[in-house]
Amino acid sequence: MVKLRLRRRGRKKAPFYDIVAIDGRARRDGASIERVGYINPMTTPKSVTIDTERALYWLNVGAQPTEIVRQILSREGILLRRNLQGKGMAEAEIDAAVAQHTARALARFERLKKRRADRAEAKARAAAQPVEEPAPAAAAPVAEAPAAEAPAAEAPAAEAPAAEAPAAEAPAAEAPAAEAPAAE
Repeated sequence: MVKLRLRRRGRKKAPFYDIVAIDGRARRDGASIERVGYINPMTTPKSVTIDTERALYWLNVGAQPTEIVRQILSREGILLRRNLQGKGMAEAEIDAAVAQHTARALARFERLKKRRADRAEAKARAAAQPVEEPAPAAAAPVAEAPAAEAPAAEAPAAEAPAAEAPAAEAPAAEAPAAEAPAAE
């Protein structure tokens, strides 16, 4: 079975990948049938160059993309193009849909990039703030918690004065109970 997958190139700690059509049984960097494109993950955003016609050819003859290559093909609009061609749409409509798809993908990248920058900035601001402020705030809720428990403890005490007469007899009964465990 033919697969579309990545083949690593480049030097140590500077990877560069070819997107190749290769026999599924071959090793990762083995001999490939055809180079369809390449990706450089060291740039921001990752630079991707794919020969759309050859990628579509290999997909149409049954080549199975790996998960990462499928994501790349989807982001570049090649899988969308293949789907729309299968539905019989005109070339102009397909080009417009693919252009809209790639614009959306680029906008998503920019939005996520901005969100990451905002999070990093907020984290830096939080680290720059003094540590003393959170400590008193943490002590105040602890002081409130026992106060909340105190009224609950008082409620049974209010009922106890009505039953104080039997309580007077209870200390005498408690004394032998205390002696019994001592005897054991």
